[in-house]
Amino acid sequence: MDIKDIQNLIKFVSRAEVSEVKYKTKDFEITIKTPLGGSEMSYMPQPAVYHTAPQAPQPTQAPAAAPAQTSVADPASDDSNYVTIKSPMIGTFYRKPAPDKDVFVNVGDEVSVGKVVCVIEAMKLFNQIESEVSGKIVKILVDDATPVEYDQPLFLVDPS
Repeated sequence: MDIKDIQNLIKFVSRAEVSEVKYKTKDFEITIKTPLGGSEMSYMPQPAVYHTAPQAPQPTQAPAAAPAQTSVADPASDDSNYVTIKSPMIGTFYRKPAPDKDVFVNVGDEVSVGKVVCVIEAMKLFNQIESEVSGKIVKILVDDATPVEYDQPLFLVDPS
């Protein structure tokens, strides 16, 4: 393989929008890595900024409902007793394995360690998310078929 072939391979890889390609023959091996993976990571956290911005106006509306917040503060202390199942990746959250199937878990269901609680689609791959704690599902924090960020809370589980 000469330098012109290598340059053509590099151009092909950059147009294909992949992050890494390995090419190996009997006499030759080349690995081409592009910064595509890094640009995706810098692009995906941007929605988190948008999610944060709409939440800022809510506290401005909340002083009118201050008595309601004090009653909500008591369950908030109860939330500290719950274990949170978080998203291990960026992707799209699904409560069902397929559109025609039943949901993995509902509020009130018992889960054990290793039980699949949802699926997250990332780059056309469906990743089953398993519970890391045994207990009862108290709250589902994400709507079906919505984007999720890395480490975003998905479920609250009562381990008792």
